[in-house]
Amino acid sequence: MKRCGFNFLWMFHGEYGQEPAPPDERALDWLVKHGFDFVRVPTSYWFWTKDHDYTRPDERILAKTEDYAHACLSRGLHMSLNIHRAPGYCINGNHLEKHNLWVDEEAQEAFIWLWRSFAERFKGQNPELLSFDLLNEPPNPGQYEMTRESHKALMLRVIAAIREVDPDRPIVIDGLGGGHYAMPELADAGVIHSGRGYMPMPVSHHDAQWWDGHAAAPPPAWPLEWEGRTWNRESLREFMQPWREAEAAGAEIHLGEFGCYNKTPNSIALAWLRDTMEAWRDFGWGWAMWNFEGAFGIVDHGRPGARWEDIDGYRVDVDLLELMKECRPSG
Repeated sequence: MKRCGFNFLWMFHGEYGQEPAPPDERALDWLVKHGFDFVRVPTSYWFWTKDHDYTRPDERILAKTEDYAHACLSRGLHMSLNIHRAPGYCINGNHLEKHNLWVDEEAQEAFIWLWRSFAERFKGQNPELLSFDLLNEPPNPGQYEMTRESHKALMLRVIAAIREVDPDRPIVIDGLGGGHYAMPELADAGVIHSGRGYMPMPVSHHDAQWWDGHAAAPPPAWPLEWEGRTWNRESLREFMQPWREAEAAGAEIHLGEFGCYNKTPNSIALAWLRDTMEAWRDFGWGWAMWNFEGAFGIVDHGRPGARWEDIDGYRVDVDLLELMKECRPSG
């Protein structure tokens, strides 16, 4: 999975009765023109589910995912459909869930049912251009009563359900601990393992109020001393070593999210991003920035000190664009 691109939040935050956004075809055309070929679409089940009646969704809303797929696939873009908020779990606002995905059979059956229904909906679509990213950023083992063993068991159940319907569909599983930690126990599952590019968090999430550690974090710097560890070009690669070991054991690797919040000084953000992305390029891993426009993106992120140019109708950070083009893996 060497593809590179962006996350698009068309069906990301919302609730039942709210209309998700249509595919941003203008942005997709921009991606194609500039050589990007990957679109990750995180979704929330709240859009199509009322009162936790998980298996009776609003089909009109679910059909919007077909619109997304058509917009991407018709342009030769790979779309990775992700469930960001699943029945019983979300890394953001998990307390709002009625059930616990890791222990409640009702939530697990709903999660499996949902992916089986997506498999049926998209059966026959080109496997080179459409993948299923099962669950955004599972927690740390021990959190919400999840263990590596229970996570593995659930993922294998979902994988089997999808393959029963559509054996050729590429499947993606996110790393543990918010996507950061490798899963050697699933290296032989025949799926793509999706990591994250946010470490160290005081650089990528400086002053991000939703990150629990933001108040105690040191000011952003690169290199950085944080929690007794020196973070620099070499230690970033050491941090990625478990992922390389999972790859050696049979897993494909992709980075489903990365980016830098706009409160970090631009020179620090670019230096850190260069060391991070050059490592991925050397390892042959593709990636997807969170996101295209906005505080973590390449368009109008608002980071002070960035150099902007109008490129095909978008106000683009040209130094970041150049870096992203340099760091796409070959092949």
